[in-house]
Amino acid sequence: MKKILLYGVAAGFLFSCNQTTEEAKSEVKKEDKFEYLAEQFADLKILRYKIPQWDQLDLRQKKLVYFLTQSGYAGRDIMWDQNYRHNLTIRKALEKIVREYDGDKSGKDWENFMVYVKRVWFSNGIHHHYSTAKILPEFSKDYFASLLAATGQSLEGEVVKAIFDPSFDAKKVNLDPEKGLLKGSAVNFYSPDVTEKEVDAFYAKKMDKSDLEPISYGLNSRIAKVNGALVEQVYKVGGLYGPALENVISWLEKAKEVAENEQQALAISLLIDYYKTGDLKTWDAFNIAWVNDTLSEIDFIHGFVEVYNDPKGYRGSYESIIEIKDFEASERMAMLQKNTQWFEDNAPIMPKHKKEKVKGVSYKVVNVAGESGDASPSTPIGVNLPNANWIRANHGSKSVSLGNIVSAYSEASAGGILEEFAFNEEEVELSKKHGKLAGKLHTALHEVVGHASGKLEPGVGTPKETLKNYSSTIEEGRADLVALYYLMDQKMIDLGLMTTLDVGKAEYQSYIRNGLMLQLRRLAVGEDVEEAHMRNRQWISKWVYEKGKADNVIEKVVKEGKTYFVIRDYDKLRALFGELLKEVQRIKSQGDYEAAKNLVEGYGVKVDQDIHQEVLDRAAKFKSAPYGGFINPRLVPVTNDAGEITDVKVEYVGSFTEQMLEYAEKFGVL
Repeated sequence: MKKILLYGVAAGFLFSCNQTTEEAKSEVKKEDKFEYLAEQFADLKILRYKIPQWDQLDLRQKKLVYFLTQSGYAGRDIMWDQNYRHNLTIRKALEKIVREYDGDKSGKDWENFMVYVKRVWFSNGIHHHYSTAKILPEFSKDYFASLLAATGQSLEGEVVKAIFDPSFDAKKVNLDPEKGLLKGSAVNFYSPDVTEKEVDAFYAKKMDKSDLEPISYGLNSRIAKVNGALVEQVYKVGGLYGPALENVISWLEKAKEVAENEQQALAISLLIDYYKTGDLKTWDAFNIAWVNDTLSEIDFIHGFVEVYNDPKGYRGSYESIIEIKDFEASERMAMLQKNTQWFEDNAPIMPKHKKEKVKGVSYKVVNVAGESGDASPSTPIGVNLPNANWIRANHGSKSVSLGNIVSAYSEASAGGILEEFAFNEEEVELSKKHGKLAGKLHTALHEVVGHASGKLEPGVGTPKETLKNYSSTIEEGRADLVALYYLMDQKMIDLGLMTTLDVGKAEYQSYIRNGLMLQLRRLAVGEDVEEAHMRNRQWISKWVYEKGKADNVIEKVVKEGKTYFVIRDYDKLRALFGELLKEVQRIKSQGDYEAAKNLVEGYGVKVDQDIHQEVLDRAAKFKSAPYGGFINPRLVPVTNDAGEITDVKVEYVGSFTEQMLEYAEKFGVL
C-alpha cells in the first residue's frame, strides 16, 4: 500500500508526509479572496483547493485534464457499492430528500439529517471514511420515515436496519482476526456468506508461488458464492460495474486523442483495454507503460488501486487523481532521487534484503485537478505506485506529492495545537523554524527511498499473501522508518537538502508527539486503532518508547497535570529507528506473519485510555475538525458554434451539497 494520508497535527508544507498544517504556517502566500474553508460539521471540515497556473496550459493539455477528470467521476458509483452493498440505495434516497423535500427545514431534526447526509457523502457510504465504524444518525427512524413519505419513497428491511441498527454491519473493515476478518467486515468485496477460510483456499489453488511476475490476484473482482462454489465477479464491461466502466471508457477514449505523447497514449489505451476485459495481465502492462511515461506534464492515477478496504488485502478500491506537474517544486527533490542507491546500500537492514540496483524511482510535486472514488472527498497528500513489487523492482515507480492539496490544508488551518502539546518553547520554535522542511524531506524519503527499498527473499510470497491483514501497516511503517532513520543522517546535509540536523530533530518530535498522543483525537473513547497509517505511527512510537526506557531515550513527563513525551537522546532514538527498520524489513522479506501480528497487536492497536481522554480534553478547545476533505473545482468546456472545445474554464463550487448533487445527476449510473 503506497498512499500517504494527512494525519494528526504536525508541520504544514508543500511536501507533507501524513501531516496536517496546524504547527506551522504555509509557505504559500495567503490570498484573501479565495475561501479555502467551505464548511465544518461533525468531525469534518470541507475545503477547496486551487489549480495553480491553469492558464499556462495549452488547449490540448486543458482538454486532456478535462477528459481525464470526467473519466474519474464517471466511475464514482463503483466506490460507493464497493464500500457497502446498500450504499447506493441509501444515497439515492437521501439525495431525493435533499432535492425534493419541501417541509419544515428549521428544526433540529432537519439539521441532524443534513449532517448525516454530508457525513455519508464524505465517506462514500454509511461507514466512517477513517475508522470504518458505522455513522449513526442523530434523528429518529420515525422522522426518517416521514421524510421518505414526503418525497414518495419507502425503504424496508435490511436497508433501514443498516442505517439505524448499531450492531448490524457495524464495521466496514474489521482487522481483528479474533472477530473474523470477513465475518466482521461489511465491505462489499465478498458476499456475506463467504468465509475467510474459503477465500484462502480459493486463491491457494490459483496462485503460482514460483511466478516471478505474479498478477494482482483478486484486485478487480468481487467474490460471490454460486451453488456452493466461489466465483469472481470481475469488474469489466459486460461484467460487474459494466455501465459505469463504459462511461469511464468513453471519456478515456477522448483523452487518448489528446495525449501528450505516444507513451501516454499507449498507457491510456492499455487502461481502456483493462476496463473492457478485466484482464490483470493488461493491468500490469498498463502500469509498466504508465511508469515509463516520465515526460508528460499531465499525469493520472486511475483504477482499482489500493487494498486498504479489503481485510484480506486483495481487492482494490476505485479511485482517480488527475495531476499537473509542478516543475519548480519537483526540481528541489532531484538530488534525493539521484541518490536512492546510496540510501539502499547504507540502510541498517540485512545485506540479503537490500536491492543490488534500485530502479526508476521518479518523484514529482503535482497539483491536483480532480479526484474521485477512494481519493475523494478525503484525499491522500502523497502517492507511490504501482503496488506490484515485481513491477517496482524491474521497471520502477512514481512518487507524487499533491502540492496544492497540502497548501490548501495550510491555508485553512486553525493553529494553536502545537503550543498546547509541545513540551516547551524550544520545541515550538524548533517546529516553526524547521517543521516545513522536515515534513518535505520525510515525505520524499518515505516515498522515493522507503517504498522503493528492500526486497523479498527468494520463494517468499507477496506481503498480502504472507502478512495478510497486517501487510499495509507494515509497509507504511517500513517506509516511515526509512525516512526517520535518514532524517538524522549527515548525508542529507552533504547533499544540500538541509543545513542542520535540527531538521531531523523537529521531525522526530513531531512524529513521537503525534504517534503517542495527537492522533488519538481522531478516535472515540474506548476505540482501538484500526486504520493502517495510524497503527504504524503508534507501533513505531510505542516500540521505540518502550525499548528506550532503560536509557531514558524518550521521557514521559507530567507538567501541571499535562502529559508530554520528551526526546532526551536523539542519536539513541535514531539507532532504535534503525533497529526496528531492520526487523520490519526482515518481517516483510521473510513473510513472518506471527512477528508482524505481535508487533502490530502489541504496540499499534490498543490505546492508553487515560492518555486518550486527556488528548480529547486538551484538544476540545480548538475549533478545527480532525478530518478534512475537498470540493473539486469544476472544469467547464467552452465550445464554438461547431461544438468544438476552444477553452476549458475553472470554476470553484459554492458548496459541498451542490457538488454532491451535481455528481449524482451527471454520473449516477449504477
